[in-house]
Amino acid sequence: MPRLPFSQGCGKARPMTLSRPLSAYLAFCRWLDRAALALCISAGLFLTGAVLAIVVLRYGFGLGFIQLQDAAGYAFAVLVAFSLPVTLARNGHVRVEAISERLPTAYLRAADAIALVLFLIPVFGLMIRAYWPELGYSWSIREGSVETGGMPGLYLVKTALPVAAAMMILQGIAQLLTPRVSE
Repeated sequence: MPRLPFSQGCGKARPMTLSRPLSAYLAFCRWLDRAALALCISAGLFLTGAVLAIVVLRYGFGLGFIQLQDAAGYAFAVLVAFSLPVTLARNGHVRVEAISERLPTAYLRAADAIALVLFLIPVFGLMIRAYWPELGYSWSIREGSVETGGMPGLYLVKTALPVAAAMMILQGIAQLLTPRVSE
């Protein structure tokens, strides 16, 4: 079992261990986070290069390239969708509380647990549920670009939204289940 630094017991500090299922879940969430981060970096780099190429082609040579514009839009959609779970996994999300730095850790953990149960899981679960018919239809017709001569595969890009929503739920639960050393 993976070992965490130390837990404060009665008198002596002893190493903390996680149960095998919890350890596997947290490892899976870390793997998902690394995959989403790699996807975000790739999409961001591609988006930067594509927009630069679009601008140079349009204003330098008077040429338009619809497929490249679609690819840039697809990269932007993927970047936005997957940056949410990446940010949550790094605890970089915006907190409503302006005084959260002064509050005790136990309060923050309880507030995070309440926010997870009352807001994060229901909102992103509803997003998946509400979007599912649209996604199913998009896959059934193998939806492509709305532009004439645009790129195919829009249905793959539309899949990013429910996948990212599911990752938000998984990362939120992982945040809650990850033991804190400072407690």
